[in-house]
Amino acid sequence: MNNLRAPAVGIILFIIGLFAPRLTAAQGALYVSNLGQTPTGSAAIGSDSWVAQTFITGGSLDGYFLNSVQLLMNGASGIPSGFAVSLYSKTGDPHSATTGDSPQGSLGSLSGLDPATGGVFTYATSGIMLSPSTFYFVVVTAATPVAEGSYNWSAATALTRGNGFTIDNGYYSSANGSTWTGIDRQDVFQLGIYATAVPEPATVALA
Repeated sequence: MNNLRAPAVGIILFIIGLFAPRLTAAQGALYVSNLGQTPTGSAAIGSDSWVAQTFITGGSLDGYFLNSVQLLMNGASGIPSGFAVSLYSKTGDPHSATTGDSPQGSLGSLSGLDPATGGVFTYATSGIMLSPSTFYFVVVTAATPVAEGSYNWSAATALTRGNGFTIDNGYYSSANGSTWTGIDRQDVFQLGIYATAVPEPATVALA
């Protein structure tokens, strides 16, 4: 009986070994983060105060899956509700303040907890596809106007690079989510990007 159990245990361990890398990949790797920088300010977030922070992906030829973003939030003011995080596409010169380079459309929503208490909060996706060396926006808003209360997204002052990714300086703001204004200054909202590089076809074939 003991001799029969040994192969069974070996098979189970082999199956666990096959799935372990997949579980790790599902969580993603931290590609870039400025969460450790000293905060220098914040922006009020509400239904009439949207903020869009630019980041640039790395050069992996087949792109990436976005797994999640982390945001550093200060404590809320008043009684806001309906905090929302989305990923938007972007075109044009990332350093231009013209509306032609503003967020172009939502690529998907991210889900997470209400950040009214302040701290670092994680917002996950089901795996939004990111193209290589491409500009994207993390866009935040809320269901209530700032007059009723606001969430507050912490900002620092330096652009950050890591693993080919960049969190760019300057950002866009909007009162309605459709008309955007480029803010040409050094504020960089604090976030971390977790992603998974799409494996090259040769790697998939080998697996």
